[in-house]
Amino acid sequence: MKIEVFGEVKKYDNPIRVVELLKKNEYKYFAAKVNNRLRELDYIIDTDAKVEFLDLTSSEAVVIYQSTLRYLIVMAIKRVYPNVNTVFNYSISRSIFAKLNGFDVPFDINVLSNIQTALKSIIDADLPIKRTTLSINEAYEYYRSNGYNDKAEILKYRPEETVHTYTCDEYSNYMFGYMLPSTKYIKDYKFKLYAPGFIIQYPRAEFNGEIPPFEDAPAFGKALKEANEWGSVIDGSYIAKMNKIIEDNRAVEFINLCETKHNNSLAELGMLIKNDINNIRLIAIAGPSSSGKTTFTNRLKVQLMSRGINPLMISIDDFYLGKAQAPKDEFGQPDLEHINALDTELFNNNIYELIKGNEVTLPHFNFETGKREIGKTVKLLPNQPIMIEGIHALNDDLTPSIPLHQKYKIYIDHQAKYNIDDHNPISLTDIRLIRRIVRDSKFRNYPAENTLDMWGSVRRGEFRWIYPNQEKANYVFNSELTYELCVMKKHALKMLQEISNDSEHYIVANRLIKFLKYFKDIDDTWIPCNSILREFIGGSMFYID
Repeated sequence: MKIEVFGEVKKYDNPIRVVELLKKNEYKYFAAKVNNRLRELDYIIDTDAKVEFLDLTSSEAVVIYQSTLRYLIVMAIKRVYPNVNTVFNYSISRSIFAKLNGFDVPFDINVLSNIQTALKSIIDADLPIKRTTLSINEAYEYYRSNGYNDKAEILKYRPEETVHTYTCDEYSNYMFGYMLPSTKYIKDYKFKLYAPGFIIQYPRAEFNGEIPPFEDAPAFGKALKEANEWGSVIDGSYIAKMNKIIEDNRAVEFINLCETKHNNSLAELGMLIKNDINNIRLIAIAGPSSSGKTTFTNRLKVQLMSRGINPLMISIDDFYLGKAQAPKDEFGQPDLEHINALDTELFNNNIYELIKGNEVTLPHFNFETGKREIGKTVKLLPNQPIMIEGIHALNDDLTPSIPLHQKYKIYIDHQAKYNIDDHNPISLTDIRLIRRIVRDSKFRNYPAENTLDMWGSVRRGEFRWIYPNQEKANYVFNSELTYELCVMKKHALKMLQEISNDSEHYIVANRLIKFLKYFKDIDDTWIPCNSILREFIGGSMFYID
């Protein structure tokens, strides 16, 4: 058996664990690609293979690290507070929020210190974490007997007949993903008391495997809190609960509740703008990829028109300079998401002249030729605001001549509490990725692999240009639709399953499949034609498919 590792080919007579290819006590690698398949360090190689080890600069290694950290935190809490139930959610500043339910004393720094001490003891003991396989019935009985009713409920929707669990020092749990072979691998993490629970920070690939500095985000945090409250109101923040709604023939009611929430937010936003329309000259809308910006902008325009306000729409894209003049990214390629890929001086001057009451001839960027052309000539009516939408819309460097009190900034993002079970939240970034995969296939004829090719660049642009400006927003619009994965599943699952296991994107595809497969289906025909979801699955009243 020949194994290539670190550029050297070695021969082995017997099967070997991946971790045994490393030096003893080498803890800087957390997973490996074996013939381009993501594997745990405990994976046994029994055929010729090429092995690439992954450290925390790899997002997939970070997923495994984070899953193991959550596992050990729950284990530590069970040791010191055995009757407490831990619930995780993704939170602000690229962290995880943990809340303890069933706690009969105030959660304070002393409680957090007890948890940290128990966790450190587990890590220092270098305890092995072993993967085992149970039948569905065995797993169901185990979860029920240990009070994990949320985990037992989701098993009803698992298509496989077996379940993987991981056991460490008589404690067993499953985090819906791969794990590290020993507690000793968990070295870097930070806890922060954050009412009514605590924040867990961990290394991030986009920070070169380091823990990013904690940055509080009041507006974003408030939106997440409201999303969590909404999940409780609608009783749909867990997959099993959503599936039960569908089984009870309440899918149409479920859809209408979610869509009404959007309607209410748009009505509230329309009133806020109406009440300050004498000051507002520029309405700026920004959000990350696949947050639903285009549909939201169209619906907001209709909302404002119903209040006697007819905003002038100006496309930021028309101010592109073209690839030749765009700044270069770290790979030497044109960075079309950089603010300097736009003619910011012309944009600022055009907006300034329009607000002054002057007539302006706008540019038009022809994406087929890659060149800018002469566009339409426009002039604002009295009290008519301008509306812009795009990645840089909230960035004041785009409109430095416009006073802040004349700008109304709106940040749109997908914010929700989606959980497989209490210990396994679903990444909101993954939900936006699923939206984009479906949309790119429907409207651009892109296979899922093309979308996954671009996703890394998209994410880098979001971290650089969007998230730093989100706290400047006057209003945060939550574009999540709690029912949406019950609709998206049928579209996305097939595309993801078509990605072959020798593809570089198989790892991500498999991770998405792991939770998508649990959702029951909702029929597309029940989705309103003006829904944000229609931007991704087609049939929107704002577009011609």
